[in-house]
Parts: sequence; C-alpha cells; structure tokens
Amino acid sequence: MNIDINRKDEHLNLALEFQKIKRQSDFDNMDFIHDVFPNIDMKDVDISTSIAGFKLDHPFHMNGMTGGSELTKSYNEKFAILARETNTFMAVGSLSVALKDKSTHDSFKIARKQNPHGIIFANLGADKTLEDAKKACEIIGADGIQIHVNAAQEIIMTEGEREFSKWLDNISDIVDNLGLPVIIKEVGFGMSRNAIRQLKEVGAKTVDISGKGGTSFAMIENSRRDEDDKLSFLNDYGNSTVVSLLESQQYMDDIEIISSSGIRNSYDIVKSLSLGAKSVAMAGRFLKLVNDLPMEEAIDKVNNWKSQIKSIMTLLGAKNLDELRKVDIIVKNEVKNWCEIRNIDYKKLANRRNI
Repeated sequence: MNIDINRKDEHLNLALEFQKIKRQSDFDNMDFIHDVFPNIDMKDVDISTSIAGFKLDHPFHMNGMTGGSELTKSYNEKFAILARETNTFMAVGSLSVALKDKSTHDSFKIARKQNPHGIIFANLGADKTLEDAKKACEIIGADGIQIHVNAAQEIIMTEGEREFSKWLDNISDIVDNLGLPVIIKEVGFGMSRNAIRQLKEVGAKTVDISGKGGTSFAMIENSRRDEDDKLSFLNDYGNSTVVSLLESQQYMDDIEIISSSGIRNSYDIVKSLSLGAKSVAMAGRFLKLVNDLPMEEAIDKVNNWKSQIKSIMTLLGAKNLDELRKVDIIVKNEVKNWCEIRNIDYKKLANRRNI
C-alpha cells in the first residue's frame, strides 16, 4: 500500500483507540461564578455565530480529520451526512495525498457529494504552496481551507517534515491570494501569544489554537515509531486549549479565535466561548459518534449538544455569545499559575460583570 495512504489508516485507527484514554483537562481549572437570577428565558437564547465569513446557527463545527483511502472515505461520507443533517460546518483531512495521487480524490470528494450545499473546507499543511492550496480547494469544491501547522507532529513522525523556515511565507501567500477564507490551525499542541502575533502580521484573520488535551498526535506518531526510537517524552508536549485561549486574549479584537482539542462536552464548549472563541471545533467527538452510533442517533446527539449549550447559557444569564463573554469566570490551580507567570490578567475574567 502507498505509504501516505497507509499512514491515513493508521492515524484513523490510532485516533479511535486513543479516544478511550481519559486525560486530565485544564477545562476543570475553570469555574463560572453562579448568579442566582438568570433573568432571561431559554427561548430567547441565540447560539448563532460567524466564522471565516460564514454565519453558523450553532457555535461548534467539525474539524478536518481524514481522507485518502477506502477506509477513510467511508468515514468522510458519514461525517458529511452528519454535517448535512445538522447544518454543521465541516472540514476534510489533509489533501496532501490527493495532490500526489488522483486515485485518492474520491475519498475527499465524497464529502461534497453527500453535502452539496454545506460549508466544507479543504485542509493542507503549511509546507504547501498557494498553487497546492488552489488545487486542494478545487478537488472538493471547497468554500475555504484550513492550513494546519504541526511542527511537533512532524518532528515526532519518522517520515515527517524537517524544514519549517518557509511556513509563514506560505501562509502569507495563501491568505493574500487564494481568494477564499483561510483558517490557520494547530493540530493539538496549542498556540502562544507570539504565534498569534506572527499570524496576525502575515494577515491571518481566523486561527484555530487547538491545544493539547484531545487527540494526541505525539502519542499517535510515537506509536508508529520503533520501540527503541520513541520520543515518548514529548507525549505531553504543548500548551493546553485553555492556556492557548488565555494566551490569545490580547488579539481577540483582531483575529477570530477557534477553540479545539480536548472538548469533552457542551460545558467545555461554553467555557471556550466564554473565553472569546468564535466557534469550537471538534474531531474526536465526531469520530466517536459516527463510529459508535447509527446515523440517526448521531444526529440526535449533535442536536442535543445545541440544546445543552442553550441550557447552560440560560443558567449563566447570557442571551448570546457577546453576553457570554461578559460572564465572570475563575481560573485556578495550574492555569492560574500559568497566567501569573505570563502576566495574563485572570482577575479581570473573574470580574467582567463589574466592568
């Protein structure tokens, strides 16, 4: 089997296996301050948002996961049906293999076939050129593209990339000249304020900070290495999703921030949104849904997430996402320590309704 295609199947199977692992989450180091009187009715809560120029009726979407083989084609078909039936924005996995091998195109095109009117983004790595991005979007009739930055994964991957000096130049060229919306995303190692600043400087408008805490590509790539050559000490490398959101605070007015990785439930979604995320992207949760449940039940689950988000926002007295970003929230323990060391004003977050 083609090594790229084989890797796609390995990644998918390992991602499913690692979904069984319960990991500590910095979302548990966040608490909302309970106010007794919500003073609103649930029917008046609006959970709509906008991201990358698109209006979404709910503030979560499906992150790019897979494609490139017959196995992954079957998953992309399920993802597309689920996205279509729940009106959910989705992305496919990296099309790098499709740039080299036309026989893999159908494993990506199936998404548009099953979801002809939905919002679908292509996906490529930051090592790719503007022409590569145009071709990837053309292959699936994409509405935009995710450009993933995954230096940590590449370093751990035996056959991974080792040249990163042109990544920001490539991103700048794609953002300026693709003619479609572009999302720059990490793959689960998080971002710092320095990374957000650099992306702002090259013109990025939408950034997915994707912190550690969810599917670990460090663990996945280490699982593919020989036993005596593992870099297991990097399995917990990176900044958590919560920390990455806090690192992004000073750029929230300039750049749309997407929260992703390690989102376990609707409460984590609301916590992300309260820290300024415009939307919350998930991969593992959607993968587990389509793998474990019949489609009708998976659809019901996604629609239930929407209802749960409304319920939590009602409890917090927030009629919309703007009001949710004014709700008082406490950060504690390791996250508080991080804020103190990095001079992030966590006390302001705890007193927003008094400001």
